[in-house]
Amino acid sequence: MPISYLCGMIDYLIVGLGLAGISFCEQLEGNSKTYRVIADKSQTSSVVAGGLYNPVILKRFTLAWNAKEQLEQALPFYEKLSKKLQVQLDFKIPVLRRFASIEEQNMWFEASDKPQLNYFLSTTIKKNNNISFDAPFGYGEVRHTGRIDTKVLLVNYERYLLEKELLQQETFDYTCLEINEDAITYKGVTAKKIIFATGFGLTDNPFFNYLPLNGTKGELLTIKAPALKEENVIKSSVFIIPLGSDLYRVGATYKWKDKTNLPTEESKLELLEKLDTFLNCAYEVVDHVAGIRPTVADRRPLVGQHPDEKKLFILNGFGSRGVMIAPTASASLYQFIENKEAIHPEMNIARFTKKYYQKK
Repeated sequence: MPISYLCGMIDYLIVGLGLAGISFCEQLEGNSKTYRVIADKSQTSSVVAGGLYNPVILKRFTLAWNAKEQLEQALPFYEKLSKKLQVQLDFKIPVLRRFASIEEQNMWFEASDKPQLNYFLSTTIKKNNNISFDAPFGYGEVRHTGRIDTKVLLVNYERYLLEKELLQQETFDYTCLEINEDAITYKGVTAKKIIFATGFGLTDNPFFNYLPLNGTKGELLTIKAPALKEENVIKSSVFIIPLGSDLYRVGATYKWKDKTNLPTEESKLELLEKLDTFLNCAYEVVDHVAGIRPTVADRRPLVGQHPDEKKLFILNGFGSRGVMIAPTASASLYQFIENKEAIHPEMNIARFTKKYYQKK
């Protein structure tokens, strides 16, 4: 039954069904709130994501923002989702950072001495035992890492919502949104509040497009390499992520000008050129995908309430770390709305309120 035929008021209408939308749906289900979802397939960043949860920025050997707290919420969240959907989502897998020099080894040891990082960084250099890799200086191992199969998650969660008649598959039409004193109405559906979780689609949102969502295009390859036989994630100039059946995901690129979801030959060649600097075995490219990451100027999420329209909320801006950030950010937004708990100031969109009134 299309949601346009439903009667009565629901608690929430959610727009978007990527990692942000799913995470907020789970908050609502866990608190017995009524909701409906409207989503199309225009934003692909969650579908094409590498899915790694890795708390360490391996270019600089620093801890990602709030990484430990995010992992503490994310891992139980995905475990619960796995049981609910009856699919495996979480694949525990170490991340090995390939060292390019003795200097990088020393930098790794310095970083591992820091209180925040010693939980995650092993102080034992792992020797390279795979003849398919050129890694004479070995690897540093990041602990407590893994991969969430985001594609399996999205496909199965969409199916779950369709079976419960909670999902309308269409592009949201902002001209059909009515904001009233006590509720919002959209094509016959009345809700107390509306959550926008549309990723880079935020740029089309007339209520929140004042927010500085830049969008960064990322492209990923899938290769088939029967001789590689690697079970760890390898991080060098690119990531190599084992998927099973001799398949590996290779990525990713970062492009700021191109805002399309179309794969490009330029990025494919860039990834292959970097891959060939340290991979010595034969492989075949079997897939090539692209998506726009919802990145923000200050590299923090966009979570909170519209400055004027108090029934409108946003959950966005997770960048390339959506797997880790989404559960924490969605819980924070829910607690803010229902229990007046403060959103972390670094991710609260209140930090851009001045920009809203300047644009207005």
